[in-house]
Amino acid sequence: MSVTRRCGHDVLRGAPVWLGLDRVIEAVESPAPPAPGPWLAPGFVDLQVNGFAGVDYNDPDVTLEGIARSLQALFSTGVTRLLPTVITGAPADMMAAVRKLAEAHRQLPEGEAIAGIHMEGPHISPEDGPRGAHPAQWVRPPDLDEFERMQEAAEGLIRLVTLAPEWPQATRYIEALVSRGVTVAIGHTAATGEQIREAVRAGASVSTHLGNGAHMMLPRHPNYIWEQLAEDRLMAGFIVDGIHLPACFLKVALRAKGVDRSFVVTDATAPAGCPPGRYRLGEQEVELTPENRVVLAGQNRLAGSALRMDRGVENLMKLAGLNLAQAVAMATVNPARAIRLEGRQRGLEAGEAGDLVELEFEADPPRLLVRRTWLAGKLVFEA
Repeated sequence: MSVTRRCGHDVLRGAPVWLGLDRVIEAVESPAPPAPGPWLAPGFVDLQVNGFAGVDYNDPDVTLEGIARSLQALFSTGVTRLLPTVITGAPADMMAAVRKLAEAHRQLPEGEAIAGIHMEGPHISPEDGPRGAHPAQWVRPPDLDEFERMQEAAEGLIRLVTLAPEWPQATRYIEALVSRGVTVAIGHTAATGEQIREAVRAGASVSTHLGNGAHMMLPRHPNYIWEQLAEDRLMAGFIVDGIHLPACFLKVALRAKGVDRSFVVTDATAPAGCPPGRYRLGEQEVELTPENRVVLAGQNRLAGSALRMDRGVENLMKLAGLNLAQAVAMATVNPARAIRLEGRQRGLEAGEAGDLVELEFEADPPRLLVRRTWLAGKLVFEA
């Protein structure tokens, strides 16, 4: 592959830059202002994608062609690395889903974008509210033997596991996963403050979509949202579609965690990038409404989102008042640090992965347009 030369304005550093782009960034130069060309940023990283473009990653019968199509659609949103997310389901269905995702990672030209797999469940709270849209009949306690079987089917790709730390087995389970290099997240939980602190001592380091997957009514204090906001050892993901979280919560949460300990996820499901209608999330039917809400069919319970990552970055500016550099950091280097993703934690620096997104940006109101996307030095999308 020949080295691609790109010039523009580095979003994260706020300075003009010349890049030599191959599988890794070969060279970084700083020309004199004014900055030539477009805005340049590392490719976006999404740690929670249940599906996209009509494709459900939880479907045990999902095809390689479908996964390839969904990845191509994600490239158009600026995403270059993602964790396809498998939620609570029947053991055989979850096993089939992770096996197919591992095959896609290994065989598809687009498969390099799969940076790992996020296993969201099945070891979550069985209570209505914290359980969210996960099917109740398949919620079960942590089981290391089951994880080992799942990880074998996934060819070692399970990189992030979300669980509720109130299970009696949780502490040992967290310690075992962390010792295997897996990042453990707290989510879909009704845990006490002490149970959350015990999970963090055991090695949990992330909060999954904080502020969601919770009871409709909580004690004023203490409660498990405050506890996680106050815990500086936890990074936190937020779904920024303007539906899952109101602007007031998002602003306060980002002030509590700090932008450096926060990242944006889409929690996208199969309807993302599609017209309103009925789709699947594992064994369940979901509906994308004309208002862009994804709900369990026939109910009002949210079941993931239809968010694109480029719109998520926009919304961080619109809803939380972040600047462009802060919003892009929450979609790039911050999620990469949360899962210790190699080659993606330092921004546009020599030696980092050749993942790049070229953007047009209008400040008032904030508007982002993805013009081109590169994955490991290869152009994978051009508007």
